Amino acid sequence: MPESTHSPQPPKSQRSEHPHSATLRRLEQSSGRLSAAAIARMDEQLPWYRAMPPENRSWIGLVAQAGIAAFTEWFRHPEAPQAISTDVFGTAPRELTRAISLRQTVEMVRTTIEVMEAAIDEVAAPGDEAVLREALLVYAREIAFATAQVYAQAAEARGAWDARLESLVVNAVLSGEADEGVLSRAAALGWNSPDRVVVVLGTAPDGDSELTVEAIRRAARHAKLQVLTGVLGHRLVVVAGGSDDPIRTAKDLIGPFAAGPVVAGPVVGDLLAATRSAQAAAAGLKACAAWPDAPRPVLADDLLPERAMAGDPAAREQLVEEIYRPLEEAGSALLETLSVYLEQASSLEGAARMLFVHPNTVRYRLRRVTDVTGWSPSDVRSAFTLRIALILGRLSSVNHQD
Repeated sequence: MPESTHSPQPPKSQRSEHPHSATLRRLEQSSGRLSAAAIARMDEQLPWYRAMPPENRSWIGLVAQAGIAAFTEWFRHPEAPQAISTDVFGTAPRELTRAISLRQTVEMVRTTIEVMEAAIDEVAAPGDEAVLREALLVYAREIAFATAQVYAQAAEARGAWDARLESLVVNAVLSGEADEGVLSRAAALGWNSPDRVVVVLGTAPDGDSELTVEAIRRAARHAKLQVLTGVLGHRLVVVAGGSDDPIRTAKDLIGPFAAGPVVAGPVVGDLLAATRSAQAAAAGLKACAAWPDAPRPVLADDLLPERAMAGDPAAREQLVEEIYRPLEEAGSALLETLSVYLEQASSLEGAARMLFVHPNTVRYRLRRVTDVTGWSPSDVRSAFTLRIALILGRLSSVNHQD
């Protein structure tokens, strides 16, 4: 029988062997040394890495090791779909994305890739240098995309969480439930406790509330204000810090508000006291319908008479305590003169005749009213406020007598 010329089939294990198996074995054997070299170079070249706590350095070391191991697997199966972000960044806790910035992560990845690139001639089997270098180039591109994806997902999750936390803080301020817990939550959002705070309320525009909130933040950055903001129902609420001028603050932030009144509460000392500013602004927004010609924006304190008539007890008390009581303490002549002047349709001569005094005396007493209260009887809007304050003050005096 003639000898067969057909060569025997190699064992199955040999037939399925990786085309660059020698390089693959050398890469597997070198992974520990490459990881150590990458970490050593980070320690040498990256000051932020040296300054980190040991725990975080340990996690970064694991990420570097996982990156080299993932490259080895990539080289073994270059055609297989692989989730690099899971392979590499899944070894570190989610908190690591808060501990190191995207820029620092890019520096870490670049350093690791540079160490691997420098070792190609040593790791690759003879003739495989170009293949290994090309594989590393493709892997570097994929790891860059994976890094961006990890940080984008972390930013998205953090943004959603921050938005919910911010809404809780704003709602607590508006509802009068602000406490020390609100302060800690606000601090987590970057609020650094400015000593001047004002709350601005208006109608939220239709559409995506996230776009509205972002527009408020852009306006606040331009005006150099700190803000906590949210859309609560149909209202857009802004807690602004860093300005002692509520109207200026409201004008700086008014762009994203929908058409309609925008009301600024009084300036208060801190976030806990912002409840008072918020409630004044909310009462003013409710009462704005009674003053169709109100300026936009308008101060909540400029709406005191409308707020009082709408049933706001804080406005009633403020009118009595800031207008009626000071006039009462200044002497009966001022109260009497103001009352008669208003009843005489703001006529100096008419009031002088009713009081049996010279018009100059009436004029002097009205100037004293302005000095005592800050409201001028000769101004139509101020006269309306003073009239309401007199009515409420008299009712308050009667109630005290009862």
